[in-house]
Amino acid sequence: MTGLERIRAAFSGQKSDRLPWVPFAGVHAGFLKGYTAREVLTDASKLVESLLEVNRLYKPDGQPVLFDLQLEAEALGCDLLWSDDTPPSVSSHPLSESTIIPDAIPKADAGRLPFALTAMSAMKKAVGETTALYGLVCGPFTLASHLRGTQLFLDMVMEPEYVDALLGWTNRVVQAVSGYYVDAGMDVVAVVDPLVSQISPDHFRRYLEQPFSTIFADIRSRGALSSFFVCGNATNTIEPMCRTRPDNISVDENVALPAAKQTTDRYGISIGGNIPLTSVMLFGSQQDNMKYVVEMLDAVSHDRLVVSPGCDMPYSVPPENVIAVEQAVHETEQVREMVRTYEGRTFQFTGTLPVYAALKRPLVEVFTLNSATCAACTYMWKAALDAKETFGEAIDVVEYPYTSTENIGRCAAMGVTKLPSLYIDGVLAYSSLIPNRKELHASIMQALKQRKP
Repeated sequence: MTGLERIRAAFSGQKSDRLPWVPFAGVHAGFLKGYTAREVLTDASKLVESLLEVNRLYKPDGQPVLFDLQLEAEALGCDLLWSDDTPPSVSSHPLSESTIIPDAIPKADAGRLPFALTAMSAMKKAVGETTALYGLVCGPFTLASHLRGTQLFLDMVMEPEYVDALLGWTNRVVQAVSGYYVDAGMDVVAVVDPLVSQISPDHFRRYLEQPFSTIFADIRSRGALSSFFVCGNATNTIEPMCRTRPDNISVDENVALPAAKQTTDRYGISIGGNIPLTSVMLFGSQQDNMKYVVEMLDAVSHDRLVVSPGCDMPYSVPPENVIAVEQAVHETEQVREMVRTYEGRTFQFTGTLPVYAALKRPLVEVFTLNSATCAACTYMWKAALDAKETFGEAIDVVEYPYTSTENIGRCAAMGVTKLPSLYIDGVLAYSSLIPNRKELHASIMQALKQRKP
């Protein structure tokens, strides 16, 4: 069987000769060829060169052409902040001060869409007969957040009709871009909406069930497969996501895969994930990666399963670690014997945790995967920065991204289990749930009152 055939089999619940493997190598593809993130996200020839190296080195059954959730936002007027080793982040929100909803839908020549479509067509010609190619589009809720900013979370409470109208428009944008990707040869359209994990199941049903159902039905009508890609602790939202009828759901390390798969199995939907990006893929050894995959495969049934990283791999993940994952997927029994007696690596925190009661000011700590690359983390961090702007010197705010061994150890020492999470004076206030401005400010006011004599 080809990789494309394995992906189709997994998505439809049919038998295949082995499990499919999809490395989410976005900007990491550029790392393999010595290109910066900006180069591979703006230059189609460099992107295709890098993607072909991913295909050669990692033997994927499926692969994304690019992983950039800001592409649509940029085409709609958002400014971007670029980095050499991460995708860009949104730095402005055109609708933050206005409730007027545009009606324009970006055409195929808007922004960087021509670059993306050129790369997709080239990859389809080069490897499309054997490899399932993924076109990743920013989901309607995260796209609305890019345009509106953190105000969107208060809008959901105070202005529900406005939110309905805004999501109606971003939904049409997603459908249009999905269509461009299918026309360029994409076998799978993955609707990536990290912020879905940051709202309650009730809010999902109220605001998002119908938009996503419409998107996946449209993708199906175009003859392509669909994937619902969510980051963060989406545990409580898996079942509402299933009701939107995608062909696949993809989750990250915040979700317990065995329990999630029980839910997706009931709906006949395939699931993908969820190798940890930093603690295993970036900072672990080859044995750590092999051991994780073998144990994951032992914990779940193999029907309707796709093995992949939990999200876009960090830029500088050692290639040997990704190769180790591929070997564990494709040569599981041999690898099982190789790591049979191996003890996994642990990360120790060598610093000192604050004595919160002794601090002069309330301390807001935000634990993130990385606010520069994870949209859910971006908006959790922006909520904290907004509070800092309001309260000024009365509070302190700090971010601990899960991108260093010290911060991984700090998370363990603090008992942080889900990312992003926000703590106030050492007490968990919000876990995988972005607070609206009113709620967060009230929590901080309470912390300030407790300090007064």
